[in-house]
Amino acid sequence: MEELIKKAEEKGIDVEDLIILALSKEDPSEGIKMRIELAKKYMNEAEEYLKKGDAVQASEKAYKAAEEVVKALAEKFNTQEQALKEGRWYTYLLSKAANALSSTLGDKIIKGWSSAYLLHVWGFHEAKLGTKDITSYINAVKEMLEEAGKYLS
Repeated sequence: MEELIKKAEEKGIDVEDLIILALSKEDPSEGIKMRIELAKKYMNEAEEYLKKGDAVQASEKAYKAAEEVVKALAEKFNTQEQALKEGRWYTYLLSKAANALSSTLGDKIIKGWSSAYLLHVWGFHEAKLGTKDITSYINAVKEMLEEAGKYLS
């Protein structure tokens, strides 16, 4: 089983996401709940990495938190149709969903997503940002997570 998961991940397949999608088909509220729990876990990890001075990992964990928030909100408000057609969430689909959700749920969603994407690119992949550079972006993701809680509880 571990080898299968490893091969899937090497090919860019998010196994965790596939499992949540499968479980959501039976009970969408369960999938949404799992996504928010994951988002909280990732946000806690981001804050821990920030405290340790690891801007690269803090950036990626905050991005992962934002990903899960957008997916949960998209599932709640039925804006995930394209992702279901594609069979996965591509970054451009997350961006489109965040934009659509922001028009009804407010600017904290798009601000959080935009901050997360910046963290993903410049904080994680390019590793050009230090802990002082990423704090306000991580806070924007945290605010998005808190805002989502109002709609998902």
